[in-house]
Amino acid sequence: MIIAVDFDGTIVEHRYPYLGKEIPFAIKSLKLIQEQGHQLILWTYRAGKELDEAVEFCRENGLEFYAVNKNYPEEIYDESISRKINADIYVDDRNLGGLPNWRNIYFQIVGETYDDYPSFKQKNRKGLNKFLRKYFSKK
Repeated sequence: MIIAVDFDGTIVEHRYPYLGKEIPFAIKSLKLIQEQGHQLILWTYRAGKELDEAVEFCRENGLEFYAVNKNYPEEIYDESISRKINADIYVDDRNLGGLPNWRNIYFQIVGETYDDYPSFKQKNRKGLNKFLRKYFSKK
């Protein structure tokens, strides 16, 4: 899937034009989503210096995007057409209902929750909790 992800208020706290602090588990979740084979596009209002700072922040934290404010890396920006990104899913803090926590976003995208596996939930609760702590804990 192609997933368009906003920056301010979604990956970091909304402090535009400054960089906010990372929203808990945003980067980890996005990296895990990429590991599942999904393409991530950074889809943000930011441009120029502010956009460069956002891309660099993500890169310093080990997150590289397939494209930034484009449908594909080679796309040439044309002001005469919409900047709407063609994606299967859009992750944005301005969603109706707001931004879910990143653990829920991860599970919704990869299509798995432990509720999907009642026997796993019953028999392997410790293993699941170990997984969740490993990938969704602050380090």
